[in-house]
Order: sequence, then structure tokens, then C-alpha cells
Amino acid sequence: MSLKNWHLFIAIICLKCAFLPAQTSYQKIVNDFAKDSELKYASLSIALVDTKTGELLAQFDAQRSLSPASNLKLLTTASALAILSPDFQYKTELQYDGQISKEGVLSGNLYLKGYGDPSLGSPELEQSVPFAEIMERFRMAAQQQGIRRVEGYVVGDGSVFETTGTIPSWQWEDMGNYYGAGAWGLNLHDNLYYLHFRQSSQLGDTPSIDRLEPEVPGLEFYNELRSAAKGSGDNAYIFGSPYQFTNFIRGTIPVGDGLFTIKGAVPDPPLWVAQHLEHEFNTIGVQVQKGAISQFQLVQTGMKIPQRHTIYTHYSPNLSAIVRRTNMESVNLYCEAMLKTIGWQKDTEGSTQAGLEHQEKFWKEKGLSFDGCNLVDGSGLSEGDKVTSLFLARLLEKMTKQEAAVFQAFYASIPEAGRSGALKNRFKGTAAEGRLRAKSGTLENVRAFSGYIETKDGRLFAFSVIVNNYLISGGAMRQKLEELLVKWCQ
Repeated sequence: MSLKNWHLFIAIICLKCAFLPAQTSYQKIVNDFAKDSELKYASLSIALVDTKTGELLAQFDAQRSLSPASNLKLLTTASALAILSPDFQYKTELQYDGQISKEGVLSGNLYLKGYGDPSLGSPELEQSVPFAEIMERFRMAAQQQGIRRVEGYVVGDGSVFETTGTIPSWQWEDMGNYYGAGAWGLNLHDNLYYLHFRQSSQLGDTPSIDRLEPEVPGLEFYNELRSAAKGSGDNAYIFGSPYQFTNFIRGTIPVGDGLFTIKGAVPDPPLWVAQHLEHEFNTIGVQVQKGAISQFQLVQTGMKIPQRHTIYTHYSPNLSAIVRRTNMESVNLYCEAMLKTIGWQKDTEGSTQAGLEHQEKFWKEKGLSFDGCNLVDGSGLSEGDKVTSLFLARLLEKMTKQEAAVFQAFYASIPEAGRSGALKNRFKGTAAEGRLRAKSGTLENVRAFSGYIETKDGRLFAFSVIVNNYLISGGAMRQKLEELLVKWCQ
């Protein structure tokens, strides 16, 4: 070997050695974590990737298929931004059929046609027009058209999506609660209601229902709730399902002398929207002769639907704002709606299955392998969802290669350690604060974190850590995961 080649050889060896300690330290942290005796019977999958080089810096069983819980929202929101664009807006149209007479009589039906907007009248999304105001806007649009009486129905039309609002594999104890609210073609108020209880001062007593807001006509409750110890928290569950108006309330809330509020899922959002719009008309004396009905119910009557005329269109906030709330607050409804919207926009089929197919096609064309994945929904609420940590880490890596506007909207939507979302009050004062962005995932016996780490030297790493079937408490498992992420950030 010539002297020149010898020096080149030595330089290459030194260059490799320069990177070796850092790489070894990341893997050593993973190895030490995996040896934890309290995880002996758990299933674990870890992947840490350099987003610039694509190098797998550390891993443990990175291709093992596990339940990701809400970490799956990263896939859905990334897909929605990349396929639909951050500036995408949903629309909701006020329409009518028939004729409007000079006296203001509509000899037909009035429709509120949705196109899947999950944020319509949201009580939580800051950019959304509030519930009462959006109803007023639709009512005023009808008045400005000269409508003073409706001889037909007020129809809530959610037909752009399938009638299956929820996912068949979701658990019954989830579907009646706000986080199990499904996604219809026409949604309102996050498809949730507030159920207020008057607390009891006696342990074991049944706290009485004080009121329901907004009103859900026809909804009935069998209240089997009990009063538990002070400070025991919200352990109440509403058992119901789509289109079912008889619900059971079980579990406990704390004793006390005030009001205690839980949130439930509206069983038929398109019908509910029509009912509230009819009520809005009634408040100003506009009579709706046949009352409120959903498009699905209208079709069942066999009525032939004539041509419609659109008189007002409402637009949602930009998709980037919807995605931000989705990941910051882990909103299942928004993810399910986005997935169906992908199917509708790409193939005019507003179904979960169509959304899943187009989502997979899009990412496969970008070189992302779906090996080891079984996807059932968009939110991760189904226990049937299975992915690998390597899949999620590679997805996050692929997102850094998308258009700047797409990646920036996605990155900004992920909770920042010590600063925002679910991580606002966590990681404070640690090496992770301000340098870690992560989506947490939680189901029974499932804990996960996936996101990005910005290193001290300016590199960006993508990671995913998923643990299933651990035997310690969920809080203890989360603490262990947080300690792992802090070590990676040091």
C-alpha cells in the first residue's frame, strides 16, 4: 500500500471512529432499556433513525408488529397533509329543493349537506365558528333567500361518507363516550354532548343527572353510576353505539357537593344537526312542517329527491389547524374523518377502507414499506391496528422529505416537550425540553411515543418506541419511556 493510500485508509478509519461513540451510546441506551427486569414479559419495539442519512442508529426488535394506540394518528395526519394539502378546507352547504313562493313558502326540503368537516361548530378548535353561531348563520342564509315556511323536511345530509360512523372493532365501552364519537359526512360540535351530574355526599349513592347540553332529542339514560371517594376522578362510562338512543351510564365519579361533567358521543350526528337547525328556525317562527330527518332516513321513505340548489357554503379552518388539534389533543374523530376524506377526494368513496387503500398507495410510491402493518382505522383506537416501530420511524423520516409547507405543518402539530399539547407539563427541566416532539399513545397495556429529536449539533432524528403487554402500571411504564427519551436527548 502506498503512503498516500495508507493515509487515506487511516483517515477513513478515524472518520468512522468519530461517529462510533455516539452511535454506540444510542444503542447502549436501548439495550439497557430492553434488559429492564420489569419488562421481562412485555413486547417491545424501538427504532431511532437519522432523518438526513436514513441510518438506523438504534433498534430493538424494530420489525415486531405491535398495537400503536394513538401513535397511528401520525400516519393519518401526515397522509392528510401530504395528500390533501395544509390549505385544504372542508365545506358544508345549505341547499333546498322545490320552489320558493313569493310568500316565502318552500314547497320542498331544506338540506344541510356535509362533506366530512369534523370541526363544524367545534367547542375546542379555536379557529372554528362556535355551535350557536354556525346554526345562526345557516338560519340567516335561509331567511335571506326569502324562506319563511318549509313544507318538507329539514334534512341532515352526511351521505358523502358511509353510514358506519364508527369502526366495528371498537369496544362498546368506548363508542358511547366522546373519544369514541365516530365520523359522519355531517358532524357538529365534535359529535359530543356534556352530561352534568349533581354530585352526592354519600359513598355508593347514585348521583343524579342535572342536565344535558347541547340537547340530544330522544336520548335516554339508565343511570347506574355510583359515588366513589373524593379525588377518585372520572371513572364513568357511557355505554351506547351509533343510532342507539338508549344508553347506560356505569362506573363512578367522586363524592362532592357540586356539578361533575362527563362527555358522551352523539348517536346520529346528521339527524342531530337537522334537529338543531329546525329548532333554530322555530325560535324565529319559521315552521318546518315535516320536522327534522337525516338523508339516510329520507332515502328509506322512498321519496324521489329532485335537483337541489345551494344557497350558502360554509368553509372550515385550514387542514393544518385541524391536524394541529388532532395531534396536540389526540382527537380520534378528526383522524377518522380525515381518513374517509382521503377516500372521498381520491375516489369519491368516503369510507375507512378507501382511505386506508389510498393512504397505503401514496406512501408505497414514496418507498415506505407497510410490511408488518395491519391497519383498521385512522386513530389507533382499535386493538386490531398493528405497526412496527421501524414503520413509524421511516414514515417520520419520509415526512421530512415532503414539501416544506407539508412538513412544517406536520412538525408543528406534534406536542413539544415542556411546551405544548400532552407534553406541556412533562419533561420540564430535562434535556428533552424544547428539543423533543412526540405523540403519545395509550390503550390498555399499550404505551408508545413516536416523533422527533433535535440533537445538540442540529441533526434531526425520527423515533418510535412501542410497548405492549407490560405488567407494571401504565404510569410506571410511561415514566420508563420518558426516561429513555431524555437519555437520547442528552
